[in-house]
Amino acid sequence: MKTKLILPILIVLAAVQVAAPVRLYAQQVQPLTLEQAVEKALQNNHLLNVRKLQVTEKEAKVAEDRIKRFPVASVSSAYQYNANLGQLVIEQGSFGSLPLGGTSIALPNEEKTFPLGKHHNFNAGVTLYQPITQLGKIKTGIEVAQTDAELARHEQSRASLQIRQAIEKLYYGLLITQKQQDEANAKIKLAQMRLYDVESALLSGKTIDVNKAGLQANIADEEQNLLKLRIQTEDYTADLKQLTGIEADSLTLAPVANAGVPGTLDSYLTNAATTNNDIKIANLTEIKTQKAIRAAEQGNLPDIGLVAGYSYQTGNLLFPNNNPFVGAQFKWNIQDLVANKQVIRQRHLLREQARENLINTQNQVKNDVSKTHRKLTQATALIAVAEKAVKYRTEELKVQTDKQASGLNLEADILSTRSLLAKAEADLLAAQLNYRLAYSDLQRLAGE
Repeated sequence: MKTKLILPILIVLAAVQVAAPVRLYAQQVQPLTLEQAVEKALQNNHLLNVRKLQVTEKEAKVAEDRIKRFPVASVSSAYQYNANLGQLVIEQGSFGSLPLGGTSIALPNEEKTFPLGKHHNFNAGVTLYQPITQLGKIKTGIEVAQTDAELARHEQSRASLQIRQAIEKLYYGLLITQKQQDEANAKIKLAQMRLYDVESALLSGKTIDVNKAGLQANIADEEQNLLKLRIQTEDYTADLKQLTGIEADSLTLAPVANAGVPGTLDSYLTNAATTNNDIKIANLTEIKTQKAIRAAEQGNLPDIGLVAGYSYQTGNLLFPNNNPFVGAQFKWNIQDLVANKQVIRQRHLLREQARENLINTQNQVKNDVSKTHRKLTQATALIAVAEKAVKYRTEELKVQTDKQASGLNLEADILSTRSLLAKAEADLLAAQLNYRLAYSDLQRLAGE
C-alpha cells in the first residue's frame, strides 16, 4: 500500500525537477520583437545620441545669445608698488613777492615740496555697458540660433526614422535568411536521400556514376548556399546588435505584425508639403539666410551705448578715492561699412541657393511620395499572391504528411514540399518587407 502511494509522488517530483529548468529557460530567452529592437536602437544608438546632444548644444547657444541683451559688467582691480614717487616743487618766490612794511616777502618764502603719490597704489572698479543700437542685431542673432536649434531637432527626427528603417531591414533580413536556410536544409536532405537511392542502385548495377556525381554536385551547391546564408545571418545579427546595443550571444526574433493600412496619395502629398522633415530643413535654411542678411544690414549701424560704473583708488593724490560715473559711448568702424557690402552680397547669394534647394526638395519629395505610394500598391499585390502560395504549400504539406502516415508517399516528397513551403514563406517575408519599408517611407516623407 505504501509503495503505491510513494511511486506517484516520486513521479510528480521528478516531473517538477525536469520541468523547472525548462520553464526557467523559457523565461530567460524571450523573442525580440521588432518594436523592442527599434526602441533599443533609439535609446542606445550612439549616432542618435550625438544628434540629441547637438540639439542641447544649439539650445545652449540660444541661451548664450540671449545674455548679450543685458548690460555687460566688467570688474577690474590692480596693485602697483612705485619705487620712485613724483613731487611737485614750488621754488621760493615763484608766486612773486608781497610788500610789507617797506620790505618784500617772497611767495612762497621758502621752497615747498609736495609728493604726488604713494609707494603703494591700488585701484578697483566696476563698469556697466548697455548696448542700444546693437539690440536689433542681437535679437536677430538669437533668432538665427533658434533656427539652428530647430534644424538640429529635425535632423534628429530624420536620423530616428533612418535608424527605424535600418532596424526593419535587418530584422526582416534575418527572418528571410532563416526561411532560406530552412529551404536549403530541406534541399540538402532531399539531395542526400536521392544520393542514397542512387548509391543503392549503383550497388545493384541499375545506374551509372554520372547520376551520383550530379547529385553530389547538387549537395555541394546547396551546402555552399547554406554557408552563404549563415554568413549573411551573422552579418545581419552583428549589425542589429550594433544598432540596438544588445550584447546577447544569440537573438531569437518574434514574428512581425502587419503594417498599418495606407492612406490615399493625395493625403500623403498634402501632409508632405507641410510636415516633411527634408522640406522643413530646406525651409529653415532659407529662413536662416534671410535672418543672416538682416543681421549683416544691422551691422552697418554705429555702436552706441550707455556706460555707468564706480571706481576706487588709493595711492594717487591727484584723483579722488571714490568716483561714481555715468556716460555714453559711441564707436563706428568705417572700414566695416565697406566690407559689410560684400558680406551682404554673399548672404544674398546664399539665400538664392537656399531657395533653389527648397524648390528642388519640394519637387523631389513630391516625386518620392508618388513613387513610394506606387511601390506600396505593388507590394500589396505581391503579398496577396505570396499569401496564396504559402496557403497552398501549407495545404500540400498537410496532404503529403497524411499520405506519409498512410504509407502512400516517400520522405522525399515531404522534404520537397517543405522546401517549397520555406521558399514561399521567404517570398512572403520579402513582400512584407517591401510593403513595410514602403509604408515607413511614406510615413517619413509625410512627416508622420
